[in-house]
Amino acid sequence: MVALLKRGADKKTIKNVLKILSRDSKSKGVDVYSFVGRINLKEGALKLQKELRDEWERFFRDISDRL
Repeated sequence: MVALLKRGADKKTIKNVLKILSRDSKSKGVDVYSFVGRINLKEGALKLQKELRDEWERFFRDISDRL
């Protein structure tokens, strides 16, 4: 949202604009605390994270083996 304030705007106008901007700029993030203890993993989180990070290396290794 864009708010335009002209030079010499009175205090009431500035407060109204700030009020509108603060109302419209609510956080769009995710409440991660609602998921605490609700995700059941079959293996350890660290092992899963390492596998996900290694995904590209395995992909390129498999391609190079086929060539």
